[in-house]
This record gives sequence, C-alpha cells and structure tokens, in this order.
Amino acid sequence: MALVEIKNVRKSFGDLEVLKDVSLNIEEGEIVTIIGRSGSGKSTLLRCINALEAIQAGEIQVEGQSVFPKMNGLRELRQKVGIVFQAFNLFPHLTVERNITLAPVRTKRVDKAGARALAEKVLTQVGLAEKIDAYPEQLSGGQQQRVAIARCLAMSPNLMLFDEVTSALDPELVGEVLKVMEDMARRGMTMILVTHEMGFARNVATKLVFMHQGKVWEEGPPAELFANPKTPELQSFIGSHRH
Repeated sequence: MALVEIKNVRKSFGDLEVLKDVSLNIEEGEIVTIIGRSGSGKSTLLRCINALEAIQAGEIQVEGQSVFPKMNGLRELRQKVGIVFQAFNLFPHLTVERNITLAPVRTKRVDKAGARALAEKVLTQVGLAEKIDAYPEQLSGGQQQRVAIARCLAMSPNLMLFDEVTSALDPELVGEVLKVMEDMARRGMTMILVTHEMGFARNVATKLVFMHQGKVWEEGPPAELFANPKTPELQSFIGSHRH
C-alpha cells in the first residue's frame, strides 16, 4: 500500500477547475518533486494532501486513512504530515525554542526539559543548534526557513510537504535550505516538494511529477524525464529552466 494514494481528484475554486482528475501514488521513502508552470495546480494538490483544501471529487488516503471524502482525525493527520510553506510563519514574539516546541508541548504533552531537548535535537538536524534562544527577527530568511523545517521535524512526521520553500529567499540563502532537505532525504524522510529548483529535482528526487493545466502530465524517474521528455509541454518547460 502506498503511503499516499491520490485517486481521480478534482478541485475547483468557484468556476475555475484547478485539479482535473489527478491520480498519484507516493511510496514510503520517496522524494517526489512536483514541477510545472504557475497555475498548474501543484501547490493546491499539496494543500489537499494535508486537508488544508477540500476536494470536490475523488479520494485521498494517507497511510490507509481517508483524508477525503470522509475525514477521520484531522489532528492525527496533521501530526503525521508536516508542511512547510514559502512564508516561514514563525511567531515573532517567541524564541526559536518556543516556536519549535509549541505544538509538541500542546499535542504530545512534552514537559519543559523534554521540550528543550527536542528543540536542540531538531535544530542540530538543520544546523542551527546555537540559535535556540534567538528570536526570528535575529535570523536570516534562510535560517528562519530552517527553523520552520525543524518545527515540522519536532512532530516526528512520516511525510513532509514543502511548498516552494526557497522561492522567497535571496539566491545565496537557497543552498543552505536545500542542503537541509537533502540531508533529510538521505535519512529516509518521505517528502513531496513543489519547487523550481531543477538541480534538486534532477539530483535528489526519486520521482518527478510534471503538472500541466491541472493534470499530472508526466511522471517518472527524474533522469529519464529530463533526458527525454515525452511531451512537448515538458520539453519546453525544461528548456526554459536550463540555467
């Protein structure tokens, strides 16, 4: 059984259908990169997996549990599936430690000492152990995004979703965030990323999904798709992203 099963999903915003009969399976341990032009439905699909958006038709299952059409246990789902956004969404008035431990303390009843140890552990994973007592405004954008990733890791998710997490960063800070994600991939975290970082898609991902006009247009091993795209749409997309 796949970790995530997406079957014939349709999603509209008013009259605009953004997902048109999308089906996709994600196995445990896969690093799936979703690429495509703006408006192709990539981020919407990601948000549907975490039940941040409802769908009009089809079904989504995570670990065999239905997300749609019948939603069982939203809180459990959010604990198992972490999501990191383009905006870091850190609380400015809380320290890095408090930002990271807020959810585990609330949902998993972690005590104070346990919370500190947890924050230290996940900050070490993202290379920021020394910033545990800092406030978000004292950090660069890249560091804030790494804290946002650490905050997700603190919930010990089985799946992590990344929605354009580097696109708001200055170019010189993108690398440090991608490196953290590469480390997580090496440690076996199942990940689905919507990204414009073609190097990551080519070198780190185990599966590439190209979305076009609300559909999964092509999917397969990155090396294969980059070398010989089957459709003119993917060919032109790759062509426009060759640096």
